[in-house]
Amino acid sequence: MSIGSALESLTPTARVESAYERIGAVDRPEVWITLRAKDDVLADAANVERRLAAGEHLPLAGLLVAVKDNVDVAGLPTTAACPEFAFTPQATAAAVTRLTEHGALILGKTNLDQFATGLVGTRSPYGAVRCAWDETLISGGSSSGSAVAVALGIADIGIGTDTAGSGRVPAAFHGLYGLKLTLGIIPVHGVLPACVDYDALTVFATDLATATTAAAVMSGPDTRDPRSRTWPSDVRLAASPTPRVAVPRPEDLTDLSPSYLAAFNETVTGLEADGVDVQTVDISGLLDAARLLYDGAVVAQRYAAMGEFLESDPAGADPTVSAIVLGAKAPTGYQLVRDLDALTHAKAAATALLADVDALLLPTTTEHPSLAAVQDDPIGVNRRLGTFTNFCNLLDMAAVAAPGRATPDGHPFGVMFVVPAFHDQVAIDLAAGLAGLPAPQLISAGIELAVFGAHLRGQPLNAQLSDLGARYVEDIVTTNAYRLYALDTVPPKPGLVRRGDGLGASIVGEIFRISPAGLGVFLAALPAPMALTSIELSDGRTVVGFSCTHDAVDGAADITGYGGWVAYTRS
Repeated sequence: MSIGSALESLTPTARVESAYERIGAVDRPEVWITLRAKDDVLADAANVERRLAAGEHLPLAGLLVAVKDNVDVAGLPTTAACPEFAFTPQATAAAVTRLTEHGALILGKTNLDQFATGLVGTRSPYGAVRCAWDETLISGGSSSGSAVAVALGIADIGIGTDTAGSGRVPAAFHGLYGLKLTLGIIPVHGVLPACVDYDALTVFATDLATATTAAAVMSGPDTRDPRSRTWPSDVRLAASPTPRVAVPRPEDLTDLSPSYLAAFNETVTGLEADGVDVQTVDISGLLDAARLLYDGAVVAQRYAAMGEFLESDPAGADPTVSAIVLGAKAPTGYQLVRDLDALTHAKAAATALLADVDALLLPTTTEHPSLAAVQDDPIGVNRRLGTFTNFCNLLDMAAVAAPGRATPDGHPFGVMFVVPAFHDQVAIDLAAGLAGLPAPQLISAGIELAVFGAHLRGQPLNAQLSDLGARYVEDIVTTNAYRLYALDTVPPKPGLVRRGDGLGASIVGEIFRISPAGLGVFLAALPAPMALTSIELSDGRTVVGFSCTHDAVDGAADITGYGGWVAYTRS
């Protein structure tokens, strides 16, 4: 189920009825730790319908949400998949509250690898969560239940967490989108810590538009989360017009199973066929950094989160999880200082590695193991699954997991677009391009800038905007108060001058959205006689846009009759 599906036409009440019918049909009790009573969810749906009838704009109206059970929902137990740990919170996590404020409906709390420690989805006394399309395979974790609830067509949105890849690996196994934004953009108030400095809330959905809408709603700082962040003033709002994507060397991909390697190569070939500039880079430094999450002293954060509780040896504790968390007591202070310094150097190296590309394309994980394989080797299999995901939060990077080309036997395969912090919109644009779909908007920040000449798409100075991460928004037309002149400049460009209502003609142009800092940089470099001023549009809006000084058009050719710069140059 997703925005744009057949279910979109159903009322919230009908969607709830459909979801509970589906829950009964699929018979997957291990997905849920706490499933809300249908009547309670129906009551929430009726309230959403009343809000809609009153004229409220609810972008998530009636969409059904499955919440990982390490994320608080008021009145529902939070167990983190350990019965003895359970408590009932009085407040809902800030990000989940934002979903319901925008019309979403909470179905219940989902199963997970206990205390969000694992990528397999099997480390839970509530049962191993099985893959949605093959019950002999693992679902991936730790956000196993939320991902499978979406993949089975029960929920529209799955809420997970991601410290080591838990919001991305299950997405890869099920052909879903998994959005792991820059740390802190979605506040983690009401989220049980795993590694408190490296935890992120994530979103699963079957389509990118739904996932992006949910993530946008959840984003924004919250005073109850001191690590929450806002988009910076120079945030990039778009990928490059001709995207540049880095991919690993063959020797960096040796952990991939043969079928996953074939699927990754097919995905890269498809990008190249679509005009993406693909460049090969050495990611060995990133893979080295990834090992510090569990093999270094950073793992001590897991003991800080749950160690004292697990020292009491609760009956429901998963033995593999207990061994990992209790072992995290061993690192010393000097070892942590050493590893944090190593991560600082690795972060700088990652910044340099991606300086000339939009993103790094990686396989999300290495293989799709069976339940039996994980039972035989729970640590080794889990370690391999995090090969390409573990470094991301350690190095303050964002990632969008997306379906890639299928494996040779037709099974789902996932890739990630990994980007520096705050380049999240770039990753979403690239994921949309991979699927051949329009890119949904994650970031609404920015200033609209109207252009009418050499900065239009396809014109010689457009790169000045794209280099600043500006995003094309729409074509526009001015009022009839403007005249357009061909200026004697290099490169040639027009000058737009306001002459008065009815004394000109409607001139076509384009609007770009640019970050506040980007606009400042752009304006500082603007040469005479160009200027920025308020421009009146034919639809009644007023936007910031290009003009020029009146004296600059003295003796210049009046090209108003062409209606725009492109039409004039083509003539």
